[in-house]
Amino acid sequence: MNDPKSWLRKNPQVRTIRVAASDLNGQPRGKRVPARFADKVVEDGTRFPLSVLNLDIWGEDIDESPLVFETGDRDGVLYPTERGFVPMPWLEAPTALLPIWMYREDGRPFDGDPRHALSAVLKRYRKLGLTPVVAIELEFFLIDDSGKSLQVPLSPRSQKRRKAAEVMSIRALDAFDIFFTDLYDACEDMDIPADTAISEAGLGQFELNLMHQPDALRAADDAWFFKMLVRGLARRHGFAASFMAKPYEDYPGSGMHVHFSVLDEDGNNIFDDGGPKGTDKMRHAVGGLMDAMHDSTLIFAPHGNSYDRLVPENHAPCGISWAYENRTSAIRIPGGSPKGRRIEHRVAGGDVNPYLLLATLLGAALNGIEDGTEPPAPITGNAYAQDLPLIPGSWEKAMDAFEASEVMPRILPEGLIRNLLLTKRQELHFMSELSPQEQVEIYLDTV
Repeated sequence: MNDPKSWLRKNPQVRTIRVAASDLNGQPRGKRVPARFADKVVEDGTRFPLSVLNLDIWGEDIDESPLVFETGDRDGVLYPTERGFVPMPWLEAPTALLPIWMYREDGRPFDGDPRHALSAVLKRYRKLGLTPVVAIELEFFLIDDSGKSLQVPLSPRSQKRRKAAEVMSIRALDAFDIFFTDLYDACEDMDIPADTAISEAGLGQFELNLMHQPDALRAADDAWFFKMLVRGLARRHGFAASFMAKPYEDYPGSGMHVHFSVLDEDGNNIFDDGGPKGTDKMRHAVGGLMDAMHDSTLIFAPHGNSYDRLVPENHAPCGISWAYENRTSAIRIPGGSPKGRRIEHRVAGGDVNPYLLLATLLGAALNGIEDGTEPPAPITGNAYAQDLPLIPGSWEKAMDAFEASEVMPRILPEGLIRNLLLTKRQELHFMSELSPQEQVEIYLDTV
């Protein structure tokens, strides 16, 4: 963590700051503060209603929420996270973000804060002397949304549109080289460990990998910051960027794949058996993930548009399965050196809240390790062609599974589960009143 006060002194060009926390949809909620008053926020925190972290995708109160009128819409107190100040290079004026998280008046973490939910899961790992090592792959679209229909932006270099998918095309990357150069520079400024970028199978779709690190809270922070950065920087370049799951009907959607291993107190990878199969603990972690997959689909696919991505043979898994080196499976065990043996979870869309995603995956895996859960045999071949148990096929069914689950209360706080369900049922109601085009307009700039 940088020391917030000294950081501001070293960066006198910063005249305003943003203090922001993640709500359940991953939306940053907070305040703009003149830099000369930042010391008060750093020392004393700031206040806003508990209900602010439980708004719907439009930023509206949840009608049935006990956080609003029933309890007087009382305040929480928000303090800086351990990350400290982060530059916001997508804005014209020099500005810094101070990430914050919410506590109750008596000092208890607010159980509706998704960052606290992840922190609680990591405390379970620490009690066992374990440390997850996490890497995240984020897919997103660059989009020209200035007309009646979405299309690929003009290349800043050629002023042409490439109206075709170009998987791992250097030409597609070069077409937006100015944007990606600025993006990597901004990631360095924000201390986001951006690694490889590739072009993907959708129109104007790209993927960027964030390096693995033994701090899952920081990994979730980085993914949250990265989504803000990509959307904001794209607008500076004259087009949009979106992590929505499925902007184009005829092309694959965007995912957020998570790779993780687990270290013991001596720094050894507990999934490494010296060979290609992995240890019993790795297999038990897979079992925990499979046990929770059906009930936790609402975390992996939190929006109406999310389910347009989850269709067979479209590079998004629908069946609950695991496999070695098989990208049709929901859970993949990549090849390579046994020292790097890890699990890749491939279900989540790019539209997820990174804190809730990691809390759910790591919590489910730890359940499996603690319980010694045995998964079924790994599959081989095309998962889409096999008779597998399926995740819920609709937003409403995912809500029902999440609500009825006996697994999710072992992973997430009851208050957060309740708040998320109220949020999603309200969104389901109002989304049903909108046209598909209006729904895309909502999701394009938010998720």
